Amino acid sequence: QVQLVESGGGLVQAGGSLRLSCAASGCTFSSYGMGWFRQAPGKERDFVALISGRGSTTYYADSVKGRFTISRDNAKNTVYLQMNSLKPEDTAVYYCARRGGVNLYYLPAAYDYWGQGTQVTVSS
Repeated sequence: QVQLVESGGGLVQAGGSLRLSCAASGCTFSSYGMGWFRQAPGKERDFVALISGRGSTTYYADSVKGRFTISRDNAKNTVYLQMNSLKPEDTAVYYCARRGGVNLYYLPAAYDYWGQGTQVTVSS
C-alpha cells in the first residue's frame, strides 16, 4: 500500500525559510513524478510544484517560481520542497502527491495518492 508522509511544516516569519519532506513507501518511487500542492482555508487545492521520476524535469506555479525548489532523493524515497522568502500568502496546508494519472500536471486529478498534509504558517 502506498503511503506518503509529509513533515517539516511550522510557523515562520515572513522572509524566512522552511524545507518540507515527503517520505514515500509501498511503490517504486523513482517511477513516478511527485508533486506538491497547497490548500488555504476556504480555498481550492492549488498546484505548487512537480518533479519527474528521475528528477530531471520540474514545474512550478508562477506564484512560487524563484522562491521554492522541489527536489528528490530516490535512494531515500523522499521528495523535498525548499521554501525561501516566504510570504503570508504562502500560509496553507501543504500536501505531497504521487503523479498517477494522465490529466494535466497542475490538476489534483492527475495524482492518485496523497499525504495527510503539513501546516505552514507565515506570519507578517
